[in-house]
Amino acid sequence: MSEKRYNAIVIGGGHAGCEAAHALARLGISTCLMTMNLDTIAQMSCNPAIGGLAKSQLVREVDAMGGIIAQVADLAAIQYRRLNTSKGPAVWATRCQCDMAIYRQQMQRLLFGTPNLDLKQRQVASLIVRGSRVAGVTTTLGETFDADVVVITTGTFLGGLCHIGLNRFQAGRAGESASLELSQSLASLGLTLGRLKTGTTPRLDGRTIRWELTEEQPSDPDPRRLSHFHQAPLLPQRSCFITYTNEETHEVIRQNLAESPLFSGVIQGVGPRYCPSIEDKVFRFPDKDRHQVFLEPQGLDTPEVYPNGLSTSLPLRVQLAYLRSIPALQQVEITRPGYAVEYDFVPPTQLFPSLQVKTFEGLYLAGQINGTSGYEEAAAQGLMAGINAARWLEQRTPIVLRRDQAYIGVLIDDLVTRGTREPYRMFTSRAEFRLLLREDNADSRLSRIGFEIGLLPEHHYRQYCRKQEQIEALTELLRSRHITTTPENETLLASLALGGLSRCITLQELLSRPGSSLDKIASFFPEELSPDRWPPQVVEAVTTQAHYAGYIERQRRQAERLQQLEETPIPDRICYAQVAGLSREARDKLEYIRPQTLGQASRIAGITPAALTAVMIHLAKDRRTHSQALPPTGR
Repeated sequence: MSEKRYNAIVIGGGHAGCEAAHALARLGISTCLMTMNLDTIAQMSCNPAIGGLAKSQLVREVDAMGGIIAQVADLAAIQYRRLNTSKGPAVWATRCQCDMAIYRQQMQRLLFGTPNLDLKQRQVASLIVRGSRVAGVTTTLGETFDADVVVITTGTFLGGLCHIGLNRFQAGRAGESASLELSQSLASLGLTLGRLKTGTTPRLDGRTIRWELTEEQPSDPDPRRLSHFHQAPLLPQRSCFITYTNEETHEVIRQNLAESPLFSGVIQGVGPRYCPSIEDKVFRFPDKDRHQVFLEPQGLDTPEVYPNGLSTSLPLRVQLAYLRSIPALQQVEITRPGYAVEYDFVPPTQLFPSLQVKTFEGLYLAGQINGTSGYEEAAAQGLMAGINAARWLEQRTPIVLRRDQAYIGVLIDDLVTRGTREPYRMFTSRAEFRLLLREDNADSRLSRIGFEIGLLPEHHYRQYCRKQEQIEALTELLRSRHITTTPENETLLASLALGGLSRCITLQELLSRPGSSLDKIASFFPEELSPDRWPPQVVEAVTTQAHYAGYIERQRRQAERLQQLEETPIPDRICYAQVAGLSREARDKLEYIRPQTLGQASRIAGITPAALTAVMIHLAKDRRTHSQALPPTGR
């Protein structure tokens, strides 16, 4: 007999699980989040930061739709830094250093206060499946919980195996047991599993660091919050610090590579290409005489420091030896050793774009189980899995964001269409329409969707609408005000280094000139363009639109052309063996992925333009045949 029945069960309390459970409950679904330890819900297992290059776009998109990661990060923020400001706005990003304990506490407070959501400390052993439909879970205590949908967000806990030197132990995270039975349950259901590896750094006692030998990196003086809708009180801000490895550091590592599980063949999982361990960096880049290390505080009330850049699985004595070869760390003490963790994942080509498993109705996966790395990628998937699980229960079509609509759309499309053989990390270079997907305009792209599906609260949507009205008002003002060719205006323009006047122009045209800003052109209409009248986020949006109008319009046209392919569905009935002109490789890949649109088919590795044309011709024939076979409809 079932202990209790829920509409939805979320397995795992990491960043994906928190977003999935919150979204389901906010959408009116009776939900239970099950995790092995309630105290570690929202634990920041690795570095103490949210956001960064390409990642803050994901965070702000989640926030724009009604998710919670940005709100909680702002409540725990002890440093903000705006990154890449010397480059174009397509790659601007915000990085938020968090107090790890406060982040965890604030997330738990929010979840415990969410209606329709129960939180239970349980370890799930297996899924209950009836036919091709998930029906609930069983726990290691022998309990049974019925549910119509299950969202699995187990992070690194599936078959987790930690390594410190040649010592290894079953764990999903240091000090916490692995989930072994659930991994076996998924395999028994016919899902293909793979093996990945990630790692973390040793934690340091900040009282034993010689800070005077490091480079200080203070917080921004006027920090930008991650959330569009919340202005959390600013906590005391803390600096980060920079130091570097040296040739002595690298020599210590080289002499001990035989004791590295990564180089001795003990680790079988594939590690992250773009976040390698320090031993991997020393081995792969022998000509580099130093590597940067960021010393990041883990909180306001702890001396622990996270040395970002020193992920390792070397023995503890070797970790201490190479750390002490760095001048600022000559007397450092390690509070927690660094380690590597191997874990099972489900290659994500087994999922629909909704993140539902293709072979089982009602089963959704999100986070590292899909092959990603990073808190932000996990939160984005958790949000979409929660939304789509709720919509599946209500027999509504899933929400699938396009590649020109959101970084979330790029992330999920990459996973389900191309798959991954290594931990996937988001980069701006992955987004072909990144000038449309800026950090500053996530709300204008997604808040209407969040409100219409019922996730974004109405008062937040009204806040978004007010901002859009201000953007439109300022844009119209700039278009309607003109500068004439008078000697006074010529002199003022020259003093502002904004060029000359050959004709009467609008303020919008003037703002589009290189080096122009609203502060500068306010000299022409000081009352209407006073900085006190226009919020900074409104000014930034209008200025970016003016500076990059031509590039933005070009990307919009490209996105519209792509949309024609995205809006051409491929019916489930298509048999690729009957498509004339396809190679065996193309046929096999199309059968395996089962793309839902021509756009998705075009992004499958190995699908050539000729193969896509063959599919398009077959679809046209299929539509004619299918329409002829349909009975006539009466009035």
